Amino acid sequence: MVIASRLELRHSQSLVMTPQLQQAIKLLQMSNIDLDEFVESELAENPMLERDDSNASENHDGSGEKTNDSNESSGDGPDGLEAINMNSSDHVTEDQVNALDMESYDNVWDGESVAEPQGAIANEDSGSLSEWSAPTSSSSGAGSNDQFDAANYSLEQTLSQEISLRDHLLNQIQMDITYPTDRIVALFLLDLLDEAGRIPDELELAAERLGCSIERVEKVLNQLQALDPPGIFARNLAECWAIQLRELDRFDPAMKTLLENIELLKQHEYEKLSKLCGVDLEDVKDMIDEIWALSHKPAEAFDNVITQPITPDVIMRSGPSQTWLVELNNDTLPKVLVNNQYYALIRKSVRTKEEKQYVANKLQTANWLVKSLHQRATTILKVATEIVKQQDAFFAKGVEHLKPLVLRDIAEEIEMHESTVSRVTSNKYINTPRGIYELKYFFTTAISSSTGGDAHSAEFVRHRIKVLIDDEAPTKILSDDKLVELLKSDGIDIARRTVAKYREAMKIMSSVQRRREKNAPSISNFF
Repeated sequence: MVIASRLELRHSQSLVMTPQLQQAIKLLQMSNIDLDEFVESELAENPMLERDDSNASENHDGSGEKTNDSNESSGDGPDGLEAINMNSSDHVTEDQVNALDMESYDNVWDGESVAEPQGAIANEDSGSLSEWSAPTSSSSGAGSNDQFDAANYSLEQTLSQEISLRDHLLNQIQMDITYPTDRIVALFLLDLLDEAGRIPDELELAAERLGCSIERVEKVLNQLQALDPPGIFARNLAECWAIQLRELDRFDPAMKTLLENIELLKQHEYEKLSKLCGVDLEDVKDMIDEIWALSHKPAEAFDNVITQPITPDVIMRSGPSQTWLVELNNDTLPKVLVNNQYYALIRKSVRTKEEKQYVANKLQTANWLVKSLHQRATTILKVATEIVKQQDAFFAKGVEHLKPLVLRDIAEEIEMHESTVSRVTSNKYINTPRGIYELKYFFTTAISSSTGGDAHSAEFVRHRIKVLIDDEAPTKILSDDKLVELLKSDGIDIARRTVAKYREAMKIMSSVQRRREKNAPSISNFF
């Protein structure tokens, strides 16, 4: 066998993920919060991008100057909305995104059309949204003092500030703990507090890190547990209650024994607790009611975190002739434009090859970002609209009519890949007449029918299990086997282990635990 070198020519196909396509895919799976942060970073880094703060009656052309559009909308509806006929086969695919020619692309995407594509599950003549009026909001940039409205400003709004738990405890530590070494230990333990106001039971590790004895740490902890609010700096729930009971002078031997056997309390073993504590059942109930009146999470009184409501990406509402109208939430979409006027200005002043390459790259990146944002908005709308079409019975009649649906069903209808649909439905929400749902909520596995009819969705089966358990009588608790029989009588063919899995996922206790709970209605379950 002779070893020799030779030249060969081979043809092969491979998928190349260009940076632009990777960015488009990344934008698809971003939530609105992540997308807004990404756009803000791009606006800060790319001088060719600018925020679109134009009025509804104005547009930007390719030169970056504001011009009046001959097709601008009237005051009957928001500018830039475009009705999409969902029966159309004109879909944008991933291959088309990858094949975009960025050199010939011009900035023809005005801010409104980027942010507000619209679709309607209706006929062409009934899909108009001209009667819809978007809420307007004014925003002023830095230094725009002419936008300042003194009537809406009040000095008192800047004066109210609620004290945090940390500041509240710091003030007490500075007053009650004067020795410098003990104060250092106290500050270390303060940093270990969780949102409930407790610290982990790791005093040995704390002493090792601080380089002091465990006795000193325990001494400082005892001082901290005397601070306000009562129960703070406890290592577990039992100790939290014990601290509060000591302050109320109610920590007697019976109560101490009760807290030492808190696991029996969780299991509702009241007779065992009665024997251990040396009291009768009525006294055990009184002790439990007394515990229930205590604070379980001392830090809750200082919890000033404002719960942010979910902002839907898509808005759905009823239309004429029993149709559903679907549109993007314009308030959640960023509006950016390519500043071609600045590009034309800066291009005249660049001299070196590196400067020209930098400007060209920034322009191409800006163009592609605007294009990708429009592509993202269009794709979200296509997927959401198809989901509404597939789950029409759910929106009309309720969860009992939620049909089984998988990503492939939507992907085939809109001619996109399943992975694209998966990215679009991640962290995206739709506001419907039945509430706000994540788009992934509508994808459920199929549970076969015992009568040979249509399959049932897993979400409907979970709903049915919850209804059966909620309606059970205290004297007739339904076991998992009994639930299987009842579901089969409803035409749902399901195994016992599946019932148990769904029940546990909904955090519903077993039949034995529910029987104990319902047979002792006066005892509160605070675990």
